[in-house]
Amino acid sequence: MFDYKLLAALAAVIEQGGFERAAQVLGLSQSAVSQRIKLLEARVGQPVLVRATPPSPTEVGRQLLNHVQQVRLLERDLQRQVPALDEQGIPERLRIALNADSLATWWAGAVGDFCAGQQVLLDLVVEDQDVGLRRMRAGEVAACLCGSERPVAGARSLALGAMRYRALASPAFMARYFPRGLEVARLARAPAVVYGPDDFLQHRYLASLGLGDGFIHHLCPSSEGFLRLTEAGLGWGLVPELQAREPLASGQLVEICSDTPIDVPLYWHHWRNGGQLLGDLTEHLRQAAPAWLVPL
Repeated sequence: MFDYKLLAALAAVIEQGGFERAAQVLGLSQSAVSQRIKLLEARVGQPVLVRATPPSPTEVGRQLLNHVQQVRLLERDLQRQVPALDEQGIPERLRIALNADSLATWWAGAVGDFCAGQQVLLDLVVEDQDVGLRRMRAGEVAACLCGSERPVAGARSLALGAMRYRALASPAFMARYFPRGLEVARLARAPAVVYGPDDFLQHRYLASLGLGDGFIHHLCPSSEGFLRLTEAGLGWGLVPELQAREPLASGQLVEICSDTPIDVPLYWHHWRNGGQLLGDLTEHLRQAAPAWLVPL
């Protein structure tokens, strides 16, 4: 039989990135949290954490975290059926991994009504669309948006659509690096803006133009900052079409190579046994996403 106080300690350490913050969230001393983790490890007969900075779950730790995520969601279903069990009356908190560009553009508009109506609090973990599934595999989130169609064991995936990106730069940048018009062969030698080391969108775009993946670039792990750097002429970048409409219309940005968008598919991954709340959110996204995303 599981002792859910011990499992809650494990979840808090992973979600908060360490013992000190986990202790604050749980209202315990750091020593008490450490003791609960040790007791859990004694009961399962092996480590549940890799004690690094930040801590990460072992394989058995991931299995326990996945279990905790699903139990939390199923408990909400039971509380709705038996209101007397909901002693605290605290709204459910959904921990979801999603990419920064979705958060900066369509996500809030798509889920705002749902969260208000269902009294759901969001705990959002921002990851690149190519790596968000790692969080789910590790048991850290109940659902994620990512670019991979294949779900992890115990989960389902739903194709929502694709985010369309356009390669943009400021007029000043184009005048500086391409005074006679775009020369594709020189594009790799003009600085680009890349979200982070896990962002390979620019590599794909250059490959679609017949270029290799070696190019100079800035790193900017902020969707808002990415757009600002591009507008300021520091580099060219692949900007979500949803985010680029106003700067394109005003002439602040221009498309570096006419009509060459690149589409990034987005899949919604969620636990099969995630309860009614996660199922309702999935159905809501199925209906809402087409208003923001292009069809796959």
